[in-house]
Amino acid sequence: MSLSLGLVGLPNAGKSTLFNALTQAGAQVANYPFTTIEPNVGVVPVPDERLAVIAHLTGIAQAVPTTVEFVDIAGLVRGSSQGEGLGNQFLGHIRDVDALVMVIRCFSNPDVVHMYGGVDPARDAAILATELLLADLATAERQVEKVEKTAKYGDKSLQAQYLALARVRDHLAAGGPARTLPTDSPALAAASASNLLTAKPVLYVANVDESNLAEGGSPAVEALERLAAAQGARSVAISATLEAEVAELGAADAAAYLATLGLAESGLVRLVRESYRLLDLVTFFTATGSKEVRAWTVRRGAKAPEAAGKVHSDMERGFIRAEVVAYQQLAVDGSLAVARERGHLRLEGRDYVVQDGDVIHFRFNV
Repeated sequence: MSLSLGLVGLPNAGKSTLFNALTQAGAQVANYPFTTIEPNVGVVPVPDERLAVIAHLTGIAQAVPTTVEFVDIAGLVRGSSQGEGLGNQFLGHIRDVDALVMVIRCFSNPDVVHMYGGVDPARDAAILATELLLADLATAERQVEKVEKTAKYGDKSLQAQYLALARVRDHLAAGGPARTLPTDSPALAAASASNLLTAKPVLYVANVDESNLAEGGSPAVEALERLAAAQGARSVAISATLEAEVAELGAADAAAYLATLGLAESGLVRLVRESYRLLDLVTFFTATGSKEVRAWTVRRGAKAPEAAGKVHSDMERGFIRAEVVAYQQLAVDGSLAVARERGHLRLEGRDYVVQDGDVIHFRFNV
């Protein structure tokens, strides 16, 4: 399971700068609207210090991190859903992502034009939310119209689908994003199955001046944090320009540079951490013989067979048991052999719930 995040923002909010910095993929960046006219996709290793420690303790040279995929699309503007700017033609590219990252301009730079006259996070977030909602409404209306034609012939399953989709359409038409439908509602399930954009969790990124990171915030960042909290979303402040500078440095120089600014970690680390919290994900590790140590992502609450399936579908089908040791315990013991001798390497069955940091060896029938 690779985490996939769709970057959404107004023109000149810093989306492409942030995308370049995080992925070093070289998406075009310029000081004019609609620089990004094709979706950019970059896959980035997820930073996790535990992976190198496990590799060292197990004597395995190859360490393979889990990854996060970023998808950057053209900037949205007021009226995108009606064809303004580049319209919503690129929204289809982010319908399959796990969450939306709304990049909101919170930096002041007179040399970078703002389409709507100045920094106002609440206004900009509202524009994005409205355009996503209108795009979803158009999708829902098409789906209702399609199902209605066949549901009238008496198929009960189609009638139930029609009622659920109609509920989604009406909810969107009333101004409610799909994720605010009741959690046990068939309508929410229908919205999720339809990959509606407003059904996805949202992480707000406050794109700030470098000085705001060191000073601990600004009125614009605080306004965005309040907005996110009111919506049950998460937020993180990142300086896209700073991340671009750090991306040009080696690991040691980057860490030293961040330290001079009073920052313990990069924006990528903070963005990934907040994304994992938003989606309630955990990381577990496998050490395969002497070949490789690998990190995997799974939803919190997943049981051992499901985690095994992330490694290979055969492991889930033929699951027998899992040998598990917690990362922190392995670090104390110093090796898997010592962990086994001390009884810290446990045998777990099908009902075991995988914990963040578990080091697991799956036993299975082929």
